[in-house]
Amino acid sequence: GDALHAMGVPLMRPIGGHAVYIDAKRLYPHIPPEEYPGQTLVCELYRLGGIRSVEIGSVMFGKYDEAGRLVPATMELVRLAIPRRVYTQSHIEYVIETFEEVMRRRDQAHGYRIVKEPRFLRHFTAHFEPMVK
Repeated sequence: GDALHAMGVPLMRPIGGHAVYIDAKRLYPHIPPEEYPGQTLVCELYRLGGIRSVEIGSVMFGKYDEAGRLVPATMELVRLAIPRRVYTQSHIEYVIETFEEVMRRRDQAHGYRIVKEPRFLRHFTAHFEPMVK
């Protein structure tokens, strides 16, 4: 977490021992909540580095109003959790290197739209497609 903070990755501080939470809303200010900036970061981390993470934002906690418009979550976070005694320091350095690439490309990142979702717990099985502009 300290290395990500030093390179300018916006994250929740203080960094705890449980997880590192990246503020995707601040990382991607050009992506509106309706295009899920947290999901964008999750996809970028996996696409660029094979790194799995979880969106904790409007995909997980967003609701729809009576007109079917998204009422976004207050925060757009991405959670990075590392099991104890499983990864080596070189694994952690690889995550840092992948974030360097995410930071280099962040202005070119695009949001996503949901194309299929269940009525409940959509963050487990929703289908997305990129918002190519």
